[in-house]
Amino acid sequence: MLLLPRFLRGSADVQFGSHARGKVLVVVQLGGGNDGLNTVVPWQNDVYYKLRPGIAHSKGECLRLDDDLALAPGMEGLKGLFDSGNLAIVNGVGYPNPIRSHFRSMDIWQSASPADQYWNDGWIGRLLDANCPDCKPYQAIEVDEGLSLAMKGKTMNGIALTNPQSFYRNVHEPFFHAVANQPPTAVHDHPTLEYLHKTLVETSQSADYIHAQSKIYQSKVEYPQNPFAQHVKLISELIISGSETQIYYVSLTGFDTHAGQKAKQGRLLKLYADTMAAFCSDLKQKGRFQDVTVMTFSEFGRRVAQNASNGTDHGTASNVFLLGGALKKPGIYNPLPSLEDLDEGDLKHSIDFRRVYASLLQDWLGADSTKVLEGRFETLGVV
Repeated sequence: MLLLPRFLRGSADVQFGSHARGKVLVVVQLGGGNDGLNTVVPWQNDVYYKLRPGIAHSKGECLRLDDDLALAPGMEGLKGLFDSGNLAIVNGVGYPNPIRSHFRSMDIWQSASPADQYWNDGWIGRLLDANCPDCKPYQAIEVDEGLSLAMKGKTMNGIALTNPQSFYRNVHEPFFHAVANQPPTAVHDHPTLEYLHKTLVETSQSADYIHAQSKIYQSKVEYPQNPFAQHVKLISELIISGSETQIYYVSLTGFDTHAGQKAKQGRLLKLYADTMAAFCSDLKQKGRFQDVTVMTFSEFGRRVAQNASNGTDHGTASNVFLLGGALKKPGIYNPLPSLEDLDEGDLKHSIDFRRVYASLLQDWLGADSTKVLEGRFETLGVV
């Protein structure tokens, strides 16, 4: 087992509901705890300016969405999607008894567990487990060096890669190629070898398929010159090429803004917004935008009041973005939580994040959300 490099992952195919055929879910993770209040800005709220004298966005620079809320400056790409009815903003998303630790809170979001329970599998991984009678590779792809907990099931995992060509070359190194091509009878008497052989065969099949799909379409749309943007570009190319992959996962990190927040977060939000605008433009031009929903989340928001370093410390509830060409309820889904009725200086959540997951699972992918989330959560009616 120690000989296996990180790129070797299990894989799965999912038989979702019939109405979900051809539909794609893209999950974007903003790592570090994005400050939701300086993303979706309460530009008319005096309390916001009082508690954030050094980092609040002025009324004149905000990109106004309605009489109460605006997007941060630099997010023109997302504002265009909002204006065209392709963005839904869900405010106050969190969970009961919130945890302010990066690692623990991210585990909760990725596993969809209650805050007082520790689960070793992720919500997407459990979807693979629950819906995989006839498995084949590449159903769920994370564009990263390794798999997040979200993509790991008890019996099935997603597959991780950053470059289809490198992935293909690595899998077809002579040693791994030779092992993968051993007849099953050579390993079936040893459970560990049998598992390894199955993993290698599935990984090889995934590499072949993804490598072939990546050659079909190369985007001409201009994406930002940044690894995150290029990862999203790869996702668009695979979607447009007709890949059978139904779930993609990608991350943008750097949102732990304890000091000098305004400039740092501003650069990241502009990168995110410009990338999403390019991604949606790509899909629209090729007639695939109606088939794709993008969910963007972060493990927690930040405290309402700024700190002494012109930054913000770990908080609780934040906003979730839902992007797509087939939203049933675009726009601002619900009001921002009160900036005065706080929980020890933090926003009180109004939407459990598992309601967002239930919506994506049940309403978009046609899956049994109760089985995957191990509980019943009301859907939002957005997708």
